[in-house]
Amino acid sequence: MANPNSIKDAGPSAADKAREAASTAFDKTKEAAHTAYDKTKEAAGATFDKAKEAASSMGEAVGSAATAAAQAAGKTADRLTASAGSSVKHLGETIREKGPQDGALAGATKAVGNTLEEGGKYLEQEGFSGMMDDVTDLIRKNPVPAVLVGIGIGFLIGRTLGS
Repeated sequence: MANPNSIKDAGPSAADKAREAASTAFDKTKEAAHTAYDKTKEAAGATFDKAKEAASSMGEAVGSAATAAAQAAGKTADRLTASAGSSVKHLGETIREKGPQDGALAGATKAVGNTLEEGGKYLEQEGFSGMMDDVTDLIRKNPVPAVLVGIGIGFLIGRTLGS
């Protein structure tokens, strides 16, 4: 009869060798999968960084173009406002000079002429941007009346368009 101890001493069996080979293959496959995952993750990260950089550059270019366009529009609005101010100032001078110089209407004519002339000077000097700065300051100092005026203007526009 065969000695049971002699089988153990004979060395690893074919099943043990296959198990060990399978385990080694699994470990190598697992290691290769981790390596592939890490490289894919690095490549995706680099691609994302480059896309983010390109989008940022494009955003800066669009922002610069928009800023330039807004500045040009602002300068045009300032020029047009100054021109309108000049016209209003001249209208005030004309009304004051050509209106009645004595009598009941003389005071009203001078007051209207002076008011138009001062308003025209303001528009000429401040321009559109200065006017907007003044309106912004006025709204900050008086928020409740500003909201009420806005509601009133909205109501009037609604009534006008609704009719």
